Amino acid sequence: MIKQAVILAAGMGSRLSNHNDQKPKGFLQLGKKSIIEESIDKLIKNGIEKIWIVTGYQSGQFEELIKKYKSTISLVKNKDYTQSGTLHSLSMISEKVSPPFLLLESDIIFEFRAIEMIIGDLRDNCILLSGFSDCGDEVFVETSASKLVSMSKNINELSSTPTGELVGITKIGSELFTKMMQFYKRNPIKKMADYETDALVGVAKDIPIPCLLIEDLIWSEIDDETHLKRAKKEIYPMVLKTDLEYLTK
Repeated sequence: MIKQAVILAAGMGSRLSNHNDQKPKGFLQLGKKSIIEESIDKLIKNGIEKIWIVTGYQSGQFEELIKKYKSTISLVKNKDYTQSGTLHSLSMISEKVSPPFLLLESDIIFEFRAIEMIIGDLRDNCILLSGFSDCGDEVFVETSASKLVSMSKNINELSSTPTGELVGITKIGSELFTKMMQFYKRNPIKKMADYETDALVGVAKDIPIPCLLIEDLIWSEIDDETHLKRAKKEIYPMVLKTDLEYLTK
């Protein structure tokens, strides 16, 4: 059973600076709580007992989460957040986290069942995909026999029709994590590499990485003004409604 999770939250969120009082993106608030708190609550309700958050920009803001969630939360700071990618952030907890674990991005909102279903998937590794959102900043994922082949924001870079979109929630087992860290150490651009388009795609050439497609999953990344407006007006109200119906069945 998965008991640990990692949230990558080092980025500046510069495209949203006018909306969040210079706080990290995860502290955007669409409802009563920040979006990172909503993610944490969904993780805890699905049995996660320990959550590592890799911080960077305005790292002191995350101390609020320790006050609220106590020992459930531990923070690791990426001091080089302005000059590094998400794989570098992930490498910073390599001696702390024990696979299998869930890896989340801090700037997403999603249905409760997303966590429930990826934890419930019996495969050691699993990349969560959704249907196509037309949000304008998609990461398209190409698969073969439900295994990762490639991913890109440019659909024309893929060799076949994509299966779905990357959500930003991934289950990582021991072998996959070891391979990802080996990729990090030997990659010439390791400090700027990203965990998904670089490491996962690179490692998929050596070991199969299954993908779990939830075609009708309601979710959104919030990375710019357009995402934020869409999240407030459409996606977040739908997530609230769907979660209420799902959890009261």
